[in-house]
Amino acid sequence: MKITAAIATTLAIPEDDPLANMPEEEGRTRPVVILRLRTDNGLEGIGLTFYGGKMTGSLRTAVEELGALTIGEDPLCIEAIVKKLRVAAGDNCGPGGIFTLALSAIDIALWDIKGKFLNQPLWKLLGGYRDKVPTYASGSLRRGLTDNQAQRAAQILVQKGFKEMKTQMALPGDPTPAEECRRVRVVREAIGPDIKLMCDINQRWRPEQAIDIGSRVEDVGLFWLEDVTRADDYQGLARVTAALKTPIAGGEYLYGIEPFRQMIEARSVDIVMVDIVRAGGVTQWMKIAGMAEAFNLPIVSHVMPEILCHMIAACPNGLTVEYMPWMLALYEETPAIENGMLIMPNKPGLGLKLDEKAVAAFTVS
Repeated sequence: MKITAAIATTLAIPEDDPLANMPEEEGRTRPVVILRLRTDNGLEGIGLTFYGGKMTGSLRTAVEELGALTIGEDPLCIEAIVKKLRVAAGDNCGPGGIFTLALSAIDIALWDIKGKFLNQPLWKLLGGYRDKVPTYASGSLRRGLTDNQAQRAAQILVQKGFKEMKTQMALPGDPTPAEECRRVRVVREAIGPDIKLMCDINQRWRPEQAIDIGSRVEDVGLFWLEDVTRADDYQGLARVTAALKTPIAGGEYLYGIEPFRQMIEARSVDIVMVDIVRAGGVTQWMKIAGMAEAFNLPIVSHVMPEILCHMIAACPNGLTVEYMPWMLALYEETPAIENGMLIMPNKPGLGLKLDEKAVAAFTVS
């Protein structure tokens, strides 16, 4: 079996909120590049990447150029292809940025092909630890909402059966610590004491702010505080983690596997969060999961639940899947949620099929 074609397409995906119908900003879209890798025996693997922003055109070009280097290769030899791409392009581009974002789309598509060729779902190929995984609602309780909007959205999520959900602090403007604390209490009051509530800071606090505000809300019972300060400030993160009872999650902003070694060895976080696109794809994500397991740390996903559910289900230290539904409209069918759990698909590979009408509607010329 050989790769015969690599076709990239740029899309603009609406960043709406299908979970609670409470978008932070009406009409906002996210630029995305999708990849179709095709083989000489008729298989097609789907890959996807983003974070290009205004450089999405450059990202698409990188996907196309790296994709061209895979033509004629055996798609089952994933590590060999990754090595070829690194030598051909990445050695002079550095481990992060556009190269890694483009590599991720190719790696994801290769694993989709491998699952389809072997007629096995990806979660079984990678380990098959369990056939359903916890998931938490994300994207509905964003910092730009009013207190009333956040409260209403939280109640809708509970009514829909979510047992876990994520809100945000580091509110717009220059809020006082008291204002920050008020907001997270509003959400907690709306959902009751039994729902697992996470809170994302998106790197917006200094370590001392995180310690101060984090200590004030410890009675709220947060399941974790996420990305409380700069992702590469491993020592600052470690200070926060050591100071607070609330678990600290982080890692989604790191590129490749090497920074995770630094973060984990510095005891910077209690929960390792990995973004598959920044990590370098399925291959690198699973290596980070093994590293975290060796340090007795759980691992969680970042966005794209339709893909990341496979990895969380595959490894024994997988904790929960972020249910960020931005990309779901791209596919004809995505994994179902029952009683707060994502049910793993038994279709081969990623178990996904692009909705061609949606792709055409979102395509950017």
